[in-house]
Amino acid sequence: MKIKLLFLLFISAHLYAQNDFSALLIPKELKEKANSAVQYQKVDVIIKSQNLYKINIKRITTVFNEYGLKNIDAREYYSKSEKINKIEATIYDAFGKELKKIRRKEFIDQSVADGFSLLSDNRVLYLEYTPIQYPFTIVYESEKESINTAFLPSWMPVDDYYESVLKSEFNIQFVSDLGFKYKEQNFDGYTIERNETSSMIHYTVENIPALKPESHSPSFKNIVPNVIFGLEKFSLEGVAGSGTTWEDFGKIYYDKLINTTTELNPETIKKINDLTQGITDPIEKAKIIYSYVQGKTRYVSIQLGIGGWKPMLAKDVDRLGYGDCKALSNYTRVLLDHVGVKSYYTVIYGDRNKRDINKDFVSYQGNHVILTIPLHDKNYFLECTSQTNPFAFGGDFTDDRYALMIKPEGGFIVKTNEFKPVDSYQKTIGNYTIDQEGNVTAKGQIVSGGIQYDNKAFLLRIKDEKELHTSYKNRFNWISNLKIEKLEIKENHEAIELVENIVLSATNYSNKAGNTIYFPINLFNKNDNVPDKYRNRKNDFVIMRGYFDIDEIEINLPKEYDVEFLPEEINLDTEFGNYKMSIEKLSNDKLRYKREFTLKEGHYSKEKYEDYRKFRETISKQDNSKIVLTKI
Repeated sequence: MKIKLLFLLFISAHLYAQNDFSALLIPKELKEKANSAVQYQKVDVIIKSQNLYKINIKRITTVFNEYGLKNIDAREYYSKSEKINKIEATIYDAFGKELKKIRRKEFIDQSVADGFSLLSDNRVLYLEYTPIQYPFTIVYESEKESINTAFLPSWMPVDDYYESVLKSEFNIQFVSDLGFKYKEQNFDGYTIERNETSSMIHYTVENIPALKPESHSPSFKNIVPNVIFGLEKFSLEGVAGSGTTWEDFGKIYYDKLINTTTELNPETIKKINDLTQGITDPIEKAKIIYSYVQGKTRYVSIQLGIGGWKPMLAKDVDRLGYGDCKALSNYTRVLLDHVGVKSYYTVIYGDRNKRDINKDFVSYQGNHVILTIPLHDKNYFLECTSQTNPFAFGGDFTDDRYALMIKPEGGFIVKTNEFKPVDSYQKTIGNYTIDQEGNVTAKGQIVSGGIQYDNKAFLLRIKDEKELHTSYKNRFNWISNLKIEKLEIKENHEAIELVENIVLSATNYSNKAGNTIYFPINLFNKNDNVPDKYRNRKNDFVIMRGYFDIDEIEINLPKEYDVEFLPEEINLDTEFGNYKMSIEKLSNDKLRYKREFTLKEGHYSKEKYEDYRKFRETISKQDNSKIVLTKI
């Protein structure tokens, strides 16, 4: 009887393994490093006309563990402009046996509005599934249609780390007289088939192993294959447009979406004219207007129909005191225009990871709007959503990337300001005293600019003293028993600097062994960041932003102790940056410690990664070096 039962189980498993939904059919090499595997994906996009496209999706995904759950991607967004005709899913066990069929009514229907959103008619249908066992397979299918042909779906067969792909297909059909175009990216290293006719393109790729993230890799979209698509004749929320150049595109953008929202009430016009009366310098005027907007408005996200692309009316922002990036940038533009300062609505990708408008592919792009004031061969870029940023300072959210500036005569690609290492500085001047018990007391002033200012500006917004002190203890985590005795944080908006004056103490900072005391020399600015080591690195590496640190610290030694060992002076000069460290003996009980560290941003080949890692390893070693004292 036992033998018969085992035989039936074997037959059952074998039968289930014959269909396409069994996890057992996935090759071993596509399970390695994978939290999930796309067994099959097919996307069909049909562009019916200038103002309608349809998209059908079928995706079979096997999830191996809880980390792979996020790769199910069983969700669709919809609004008045985008309609979901079908959405469903079916769950199968490891052998391909059906466990559950999920209809549309079982998907969660939710507004995309969040804590920052005030108005939204955009909604999302998504599946929230808790498996009873792993692995399992989900077959997800959806059908949608949209009137917004300005944004066409892209093909990205690999959309996350730790997910392999057995087969992915993408087919797009189009009407030839709409000016269909596409751009392929990162195809090198992949075997991708493309079949093309006068009205269709079909892509297929198979057997892509799971990718593992590597330290300092380029952004994911710059590693994996993808294709973007567009039309020269398109529609956005019922507004028809066309454009083969950025100039043409920008002219339509200005006429249809921006220049219809400029009316202001007379009281506001009088107020801003009074505020700028007697001021002739355009930048000084702009600073007054920028400060006025910061004090009057707050940022919210607005996603109501064409509000996703078109700014609110300037008079509504003025009346209500809020707006999204589009509305606040446009409102500031209108105010500046009334005081004689020309500024321009500028579309950009806002992200701490730098991302460019693809200047070689004319289309609707970007996720954020700022304002540009061109003056005297210089562009001033204003982040209008911030109530705290200094004038013309966007920090790492909009730095060093291509953006689209919209002028009445058309669109123009501009590059936002880059922070060179010398611009992103941290200058530390201080002193500390070691007593005979190994305790330390210290006093220092730290002045930060550029991106280093940006990274610390949040400290000004922490009002709770305990929370603020905790932040500093985390920052100086190499100092055990740290106590903040006194702390003063000031901001200089004109110089765009943050100044920190700090007094601290710590017990047992030094170690004692008989008549010997030894302690780490770098109290204020230790850099322990050593990138991971790889036996066979796959990707090039990127240093996203450079910076410059300079430290000058006086060290008071305990009486009755003499210096037995000092770290040697070092001067490293590499293509990735440089590092200098020296110690000068001023007297028997006083030393001067000097340190400079410059990190250069750049894109480097993977063959140079180990040299970079060793550079950072040497810096970490030097920053952890110790002074040894012996009792006289």
